[in-house]
Amino acid sequence: MEYSSRLEGFYKLTPGQRIEWLAAIADLDSAQVDDLLNGGLELDQADRLIENVVGLYSLPFGIAANFTINDRDYLVPMVTEEPSIVAACSNAAKIVRASGGFHASAQEPILVGQIQVIFEMDEESGDDASKLPELIEKLRASHRAIMAARPELLELANEPHPNLLKRGGGARDISVREFFDTRSGPMLVVYLAFDTRDAMGANLVNTACEKIAPRVAELTGGRVHLRILTNLSDRRIARATCRVTPDALGGEQVAKLVVEAQVLAEVDRYRAATHNKGIMNGIDALAIATGNDFRAIEAGAHAYAAREGGYRPLTHWEEASNGDLIGSLELPLAVGIVGGLTKIHRVAQIALRILDVKTGPELAAVMASVGLAQNLAALRALATDGIQKGHMKLHARRLENIASQT
Repeated sequence: MEYSSRLEGFYKLTPGQRIEWLAAIADLDSAQVDDLLNGGLELDQADRLIENVVGLYSLPFGIAANFTINDRDYLVPMVTEEPSIVAACSNAAKIVRASGGFHASAQEPILVGQIQVIFEMDEESGDDASKLPELIEKLRASHRAIMAARPELLELANEPHPNLLKRGGGARDISVREFFDTRSGPMLVVYLAFDTRDAMGANLVNTACEKIAPRVAELTGGRVHLRILTNLSDRRIARATCRVTPDALGGEQVAKLVVEAQVLAEVDRYRAATHNKGIMNGIDALAIATGNDFRAIEAGAHAYAAREGGYRPLTHWEEASNGDLIGSLELPLAVGIVGGLTKIHRVAQIALRILDVKTGPELAAVMASVGLAQNLAALRALATDGIQKGHMKLHARRLENIASQT
């Protein structure tokens, strides 16, 4: 579907008018409109999703406007309870749109699983120091055995997933790390890199790890313990960039102040935590709307922010020689458009229809752009009027609504 994401005055419409407009643009039928109004999940479906279900819990579903990403317009569905997120994201997208929009990309959807192999120490064979050379050689021999069996292990990992193989996905690589000195003794960790195509892929990877674990135990002679994916999806990196002219931003002084705010996040982890929380405001809202696991995304993002030993901001902002403000964001994003909650939750299916992405990596690229927009909005607000002016105006409106219902 084709549309302009520049929605002039959209916020002035009533919810009914917005839904009517959206239904026409996204070609939603009356049942889908009802799902938007009612939440798209029945009690019996919820009862099959989690345990001890006693009801349903609703959150607002909004549309962030003005996004141009890789020369294409997107309407971005967002589910969040916090005032100002949708408005701020839309406003930042409008600023970036005037300067050419966002440019974003995402790596192939490689998710990694881990298989932990523990080597039990023989307490009767002498002191720890005397056992060390033998243990080191045992780990190294096990390492070599696993790598020699790499083709066999990859084939075994693919056995449970014939349909995924037909779509071009499946196990891609095996690697090993050796840990000689841990509180639980020496251990190996086997890493299985797995292409999940358009799924987030947690269940795919966990199944593959469990499939090859017995063979890993045979090859090493060790005791296999954990067999599970890692949420530090650092082979699944999404990136977004933008370049904003001083006129679009509000002047060269604003660009300077944004960079100063960025620098504080670079040198102070207390600020970096809040800086990155603001990025995740937008990313989580899109993840929830599309039925993706925002907790896994959060874990991966914060682990990636600390990958060099200290906790760092996920974005970078700097001034170009001509005064333009240049921004970039890089983080792991393991997201999908098939499987999981998207198969069950009808509003998540509608959100994906509105967004109109064709692949998991495309969703990741859009999500990174949303995170960069959210960060720009926050830094620009901090650099000018302060974060509370716009936020508290919307918060006051929420309090008025609460008061009118009591």
